[in-house]
Amino acid sequence: MKKKKNAFARRRDLIGWVLNAPYLLYSLVFFLIPLIWAFWLSMMDWNLMSDDRIFVGLRNFTDLFTDNKVQAAFVNSYRYLVPIVLLCFLFGLIIALLVSKLPDKIKGFVAVLFFIPYLTSGVATSVVVKYFFNYNSIFNEFLREHFGLNINWLTDERYAFGIMVGIVVWKMAGYYALFILSGIEGIGTDVNEAAALDGSTGFHKLIHVTLPMILPTLTTVLVLATGLAFGIFTEPYLLTGGGPNLSTTSWQLEIYNTSFTRFQSGYGAAMAIVSAVQIFITLRIVNFVADKLNERFGF
Repeated sequence: MKKKKNAFARRRDLIGWVLNAPYLLYSLVFFLIPLIWAFWLSMMDWNLMSDDRIFVGLRNFTDLFTDNKVQAAFVNSYRYLVPIVLLCFLFGLIIALLVSKLPDKIKGFVAVLFFIPYLTSGVATSVVVKYFFNYNSIFNEFLREHFGLNINWLTDERYAFGIMVGIVVWKMAGYYALFILSGIEGIGTDVNEAAALDGSTGFHKLIHVTLPMILPTLTTVLVLATGLAFGIFTEPYLLTGGGPNLSTTSWQLEIYNTSFTRFQSGYGAAMAIVSAVQIFITLRIVNFVADKLNERFGF
């Protein structure tokens, strides 16, 4: 009997390894090997094309501390993080609450409409926004003629950063709203009926019933929005090039420019590694806070 149990356990373990083999192979080829190669590249002064490879050790990493572009990318990561996470959460919640109140016949259709911006090409959106806020656009001419406003939207630090954030929020809020909507729809009718009997409606119900019940979903949205804020590239690349005065630059933009414009691939690899460390630490902090909130509400 014991031998049969051991044979069954070995067979079960073997099936588990076989089923996980594709993912393990994918991780090895597309994550582990590139990661090791990136560490090796970060120790080199190399442009990826020349046969000359100069080993510089940790010099690429030490140079990061005195690079104003790297400092700007590091700070801007959190400048993007706070408004994007808060606004995506706020507008996603508002959209989800509004859609949840609609009749079932049109609820799915309206939810898809809010999902469309997420499917829109970031390049196409950026081009449209660039022409809309161009100095000689119809919109700017209208402001100058009727209100006397002469605003350089994409060359003024006060407005350029806000436009970057606005594009991302417009694109992603509807996507995150679908997560929140699924959480709201998953709240049982018995919970809603009990809240109604207790006189909990409107804002009171939202704060004390709805949000605590969908807290795991909100945690997912929070983590995804945090990762999004660190991955911004298309908008600053096409609209401002990281300016004015590096106010809209990001890690992804600086890594791209360093590696493929200035052909300092070793230095770019070092930037990518430091960026990954920053993202990892930030996500761990966000997860820690979210887990504490989930534990407090019994999840």
